[in-house]
Amino acid sequence: MSGAGGPGADHGAAEVDALLASHISEHPDFPIPGVLFRDITPLLRDPVALRTVIQHWSTLLPEGVEYIVGTEARGFVLGAPLAYEIGAGFIPVRKAGKLPGDPAGLTYDLEYGSARIEIPQDSFSAGARVLLVDDLLATGGTAAATLELTRRFDVEVLGATFLIELMGLGGRDRLPDTELSTVWQIED
Repeated sequence: MSGAGGPGADHGAAEVDALLASHISEHPDFPIPGVLFRDITPLLRDPVALRTVIQHWSTLLPEGVEYIVGTEARGFVLGAPLAYEIGAGFIPVRKAGKLPGDPAGLTYDLEYGSARIEIPQDSFSAGARVLLVDDLLATGGTAAATLELTRRFDVEVLGATFLIELMGLGGRDRLPDTELSTVWQIED
């Protein structure tokens, strides 16, 4: 979207909804049959659209976030610029075996197997105020695992935020007692 404005521009929810509708592509039966994959690559390759979304998203976040915790891989891509926008640090949650040393980890179940995520042991200062960020909330498995792993540290989890939420898949139910925000909700 051209002419969306530069840094600090005020972008409303309707503008951002339209931007996302035109910058998220859909791919049926990927990565497995029956899954409709939402691809954020068109958003990422448009610097004006990406800036607009990040600026709007930053207005939805709680005050006082010290660290954004982003889950590999698209949580990195969106979490780092969001952290920059609000003046917070960024902590990556990696797949198993990607971090040096002895990271804290958690194995969790997926619809089609299991996965393990890890965070460096020295990621947070005691009592840090953190916010989880990812691109998509669907069934909530990865988000719930990231939340559980993050809560093992001496931190205050302020909530979790997602670019897209697929409504009706139960993701919110997997994150009880957690403040949630989403930029764009899709009935699925």
